[in-house]
Amino acid sequence: MDTTTRGTTGGDRSRRRPGGPASTRPAGRRDARRPAQGPRGPRPGPHDWFAERLLAVVSGQRPVHSLLGLTVGPAYEQLVTLAPAGPLRERLRPVLRHCGRFHPGPGVIEAFARIATGDRVSAMAFRLEQGADLRWRCAAVEIQGPRP
Repeated sequence: MDTTTRGTTGGDRSRRRPGGPASTRPAGRRDARRPAQGPRGPRPGPHDWFAERLLAVVSGQRPVHSLLGLTVGPAYEQLVTLAPAGPLRERLRPVLRHCGRFHPGPGVIEAFARIATGDRVSAMAFRLEQGADLRWRCAAVEIQGPRP
């Protein structure tokens, strides 16, 4: 008996894949039935990326000046005052649990994040604005400290 057609060690892939054998689909084109997203859900946006960096700054893992080119207006001043006192500076490392967004208009994202530190949850909100160079920059930051 030929063992290459049994199990997952090789053989005919058309039985395991809904799109049929890979050779029947044009190269470089995704299956039209599958949404344009990553294997675990929608692709992360600029708000997800910035939330991670912002969390690293306010928890003391990165210096404030690491966000210097990514902030505009009073947002950098807010970070300078928030980071040393750091409502998220504790012995346990905070973890970003969820980050959501709202688009109030073109080129603007108002984002919110839930942060877990042990059994405590904190809230973080920030506003991203897209400049003429199409880069996203933070325009405002607010953080509510941990609550049991």
